[in-house]
Amino acid sequence: MDVSPALNPASSIPNSEPPIEQSFDIVARQDKAEEAIGTLRKDVDDVKHRLDRVSRAAARPALSSTGESAEVKSFVQHFLRRGSESEIKSLTGAVPKDGGYAVPREIDALIAREVMEISPIRQLAQVVQTGSAGYRKLVSTGGTASGWVSETAGRPETDTPEFAEIAPPTGELYANPAASQAMLDDAAFDLEQWLAGEIAMEFARAEGSAFISGSGVNQPKGFLAAPMSMAGDAVRPFGTLQYVGSGSDSGFGSNPESRLIDLVHTMKAGHRQGASWVMNSSTLAEVRKLKTADGAFLWQPGLVEGQPDRLLGYPVVEAEDMPDIAEDAFPIAFGNFRAGYLIAERSATNILRDPYSNKPFVHFYATKRVGGQVLDSSAIKLLKIEA
Repeated sequence: MDVSPALNPASSIPNSEPPIEQSFDIVARQDKAEEAIGTLRKDVDDVKHRLDRVSRAAARPALSSTGESAEVKSFVQHFLRRGSESEIKSLTGAVPKDGGYAVPREIDALIAREVMEISPIRQLAQVVQTGSAGYRKLVSTGGTASGWVSETAGRPETDTPEFAEIAPPTGELYANPAASQAMLDDAAFDLEQWLAGEIAMEFARAEGSAFISGSGVNQPKGFLAAPMSMAGDAVRPFGTLQYVGSGSDSGFGSNPESRLIDLVHTMKAGHRQGASWVMNSSTLAEVRKLKTADGAFLWQPGLVEGQPDRLLGYPVVEAEDMPDIAEDAFPIAFGNFRAGYLIAERSATNILRDPYSNKPFVHFYATKRVGGQVLDSSAIKLLKIEA
């Protein structure tokens, strides 16, 4: 009986690990593949670079038969020879479609304003703050009388002072500008503050004009609206202003300095302390040309910056609301306005912001109540253009 040879247990188990020679072969193949891929990438980059150069060359403008490009020829023909370029191809902010739409607009936050002429009478006059519209002021029109007597003589009754009541006519200034809510939200500057400043400037202009020539009906009564007379202080009714004629119906006459000197000295000495001339710039231009008999100018410029110009030793104040030189006009006033004119104001300017009455607009309703009247008629004198 044949007996099979015994099996070797070690030879019956398969070997799970590859031979060492096979591992080295795999690594070599990977190195070759990576080298080939690198070569291919280099070739592809080289081809792309060549294609880019060909594309750029194809995009260049075609040359004419003389070898010049069309753009160069156009530049030489229109700009170098004629001084103008027929077509501008570059982007520019001057034309909206060529780039102007892309340029943001910049608005200065400070709004420039046209100069407004504002009367200086408020700075010269007496200003009082009132608590109600019914403001009254008493003015004594005469002092207590007295007399001389002997030691044992009787003492008869003397006259008592008399009073006059001053009730400045009062009116209400108002303004009611409107702005849309979108404008208030989107404006590049503080629109509300700007409107408030504009209202204040307009109120100052309007009330300054009324202090000079206001009618007294729903507004202050200006000093030029007061009764006029040539009579002196002793006989002239209270509240009536004295005037001096110029001597000519077209100007100051042949002896202007004497008229102005007369005007100064019609005023009491106590009022002349603090008095000033008031006239507009047109009248001042004529006054600056006036000379005395020996050729000296009546007008004297201020010697120091900030010092007012002077006429016969008294400061000159320009008020553009004063009338021009014309027949029967009163172009020059001389007076102590702090003693001669009273301004009574109820309060400062009130501004109400109203976003409800007229949507989508926001109204800024501003009011100011102010009155004015001549206080002491002996403290203001006028020059009238008359023969």
